[in-house]
Amino acid sequence: MTVSVLVVDDSGFFRKRLTEILTASGQIKVVGAATNGREGVELAEKLRPDVITMDYEMPVMDGISAVREIMRKHPTPVLMFSSLTYEGARVTLDALEAGAVDFLPKNFEEIARDTSQLQKILIQRILDVAGSRPGARSAPVAPRPAAPAAEPRREPVERAGSRLHRPVTTEPRKDPATSEPVRKPARKTAARHYSVVAIGTSTGGPVALQKVLTALPASFPAPIVLVQHMPASFTPAFAERLNKLCRIEVRQAEDGDVLRPGLALLAPGGKQMMIESRGGQAKVRILPGDDRLNYKPCVDVTFGSLARSFPGKTLGLILTGMGSDGKEGCRMMKQSGSVIWSQDEKSSVIYGMPMAVAKAGLSDEILALEDIGARLVEGVS
Repeated sequence: MTVSVLVVDDSGFFRKRLTEILTASGQIKVVGAATNGREGVELAEKLRPDVITMDYEMPVMDGISAVREIMRKHPTPVLMFSSLTYEGARVTLDALEAGAVDFLPKNFEEIARDTSQLQKILIQRILDVAGSRPGARSAPVAPRPAAPAAEPRREPVERAGSRLHRPVTTEPRKDPATSEPVRKPARKTAARHYSVVAIGTSTGGPVALQKVLTALPASFPAPIVLVQHMPASFTPAFAERLNKLCRIEVRQAEDGDVLRPGLALLAPGGKQMMIESRGGQAKVRILPGDDRLNYKPCVDVTFGSLARSFPGKTLGLILTGMGSDGKEGCRMMKQSGSVIWSQDEKSSVIYGMPMAVAKAGLSDEILALEDIGARLVEGVS
């Protein structure tokens, strides 16, 4: 099936170049081009494309405002093009919060070294974004005191080679009069002590992490490590953004950092983060990015180090994202006796990473995004 794309950019050269690359694939058809955000909103409503590519700095209406309008009128997967600078990171994070699904550097030389690689990356990203759910997540909320929440929705978990199923429900029962889900009272579960809570994510992750972390109190009892697929120039701005919004402290990890309760450390882009137990303390090791690994940072690398350093004492959580990064790390953690949670399909922007974990039978709980923060407060002591 051909994917239809609307290109929104004030640069005639960029519109022409992007159209040439996408059209050459045979899988994508560029159905329209807009020179500013206002025109982009109007064409999105008229043409109803499968994907929209969006610049952020344009006359008449900027890209962020255009994304908000599109999400309000007719939610459509949007791929942002941005500069790999601190300001570009800040603006891109605003666009993701407004509803954009993913982003790519606008300078094609920063994406790939040759034309064939460039074409492959752009086409694959468009196809992946076309399968996303732009309305899957709810809007981020301001930090508020944690309160008892309705029972998280959980899906059945199958174990390979076993008939064991967890006694859980897939979808909440609906009130026939209102068609709204009927919420059951929260079930009290015994909290468990974890040495570390580790969260891995990719596409859709910036908004998902914001949703989860803003629900945590400053007194959250466990250290947190975060692995988000993101360029090196973006992670400092992202950590700073989360720190301003959250009651816990959030910052980009540095080599030698000591993990402590109430602190979340974000893996720096372009590098790998490992956690080691040294002298009774959990410490961070930041290593150069390995070209043999597709992801820098890589969830498998961080989770694997936790399986070795804290067997049976880690809570691993996989959120929305493309691909399957995190599956093998989760497998190692499960084999060591640790616990794994994953995000459900309905609330995931891209149900790739959490699906890989769930299908492998590694998820102890499968949760809706809106329930994860409260479940962490309830289940971690």
